[in-house]
Amino acid sequence: MNYRRASEPMKTRTGPSAWLWRCTVAWVLAMSAMPSLARAQALPEMVARQVSPSAWYVQGLSAVGSSANQNFISNAGFVVTPAGVLVIDALGSPALATRLLAEIAKVTALPVTHVIVTHYHADHIFGLQVFQALGARVVAHRGALAYLNSDAARQRLAVSRQDLAPWVDEQTRLVQPDLWLDGPHELLLGGTRIQIKPLGPAHTPEDLAVYLPEDKVLYTGDLVFRGRLPFVGQADSRRWIGALDELLALGPTAMVPGHGAPSTTPRQDMQLTRDYLLYLRSVMAQAAKNLEPFEQAYDAADWSRFERVPMFGIVNRMNAYNTYLLLEREGN
Repeated sequence: MNYRRASEPMKTRTGPSAWLWRCTVAWVLAMSAMPSLARAQALPEMVARQVSPSAWYVQGLSAVGSSANQNFISNAGFVVTPAGVLVIDALGSPALATRLLAEIAKVTALPVTHVIVTHYHADHIFGLQVFQALGARVVAHRGALAYLNSDAARQRLAVSRQDLAPWVDEQTRLVQPDLWLDGPHELLLGGTRIQIKPLGPAHTPEDLAVYLPEDKVLYTGDLVFRGRLPFVGQADSRRWIGALDELLALGPTAMVPGHGAPSTTPRQDMQLTRDYLLYLRSVMAQAAKNLEPFEQAYDAADWSRFERVPMFGIVNRMNAYNTYLLLEREGN
């Protein structure tokens, strides 16, 4: 299959609605000029690439979010149909969402009609307001409702306004969805079937995956981290493993993870995330059961299979500790 970059033109339908969309996008791009043009040369590259006849993605950096990288540390996807474009995740700042819009405009003149939020982590949602302002419907799972209205979410935004300035600032806000999902949902957009699959609580309470059954392309959100260790955080790792089993059963031939490069060997790559979660649980389970101190259990564990995987030094100890606490709670 021949894939292409967004810089290669693609024929799309034209008409009054397409013209209006192009004008609106041009206005957004003009109004969202980078705060410092002098810094533009240092911004991380964003290029839309194709994984199937209708499916595209942009790939973030394998790094920690910062002002230097605009918080471009996660992936986003988009699906082009004759009736419009569906976006999967909105990236980690309004500036990144604006750049994503520019990449989409290289592919099609059709408007973005929907944005699916795979989960409410900052690197996936701080660009939502750009799409909502243009009339796109934001879709998320109801499991995010508690977090979205919590002090934790407001505090995270406040900290991000400091750590990610000028890209996240006082104008950046938390966006409420236009449509809350309580279960599986299928969109038929321009003849393209788009299946939205709730799989939380796993990585988060509100995890959604997006599957294109005709193309056999799967967008996993942060249920899969490819080429690096996942961020476990407050995840329910037992259910996360079950969610991966559900995704494996779909039999996709291509996959766009929440982080890392897309895959044409989805089973192998999903299995790595699954094996890591299983190992975390096996190592920490006995320690939690025997009331063994965490540091002792961590130092005694054999991490050799995973220590060369990117992000090991940044996330592994935290992942292990959160798993230790989870298993303590599961045992009570």
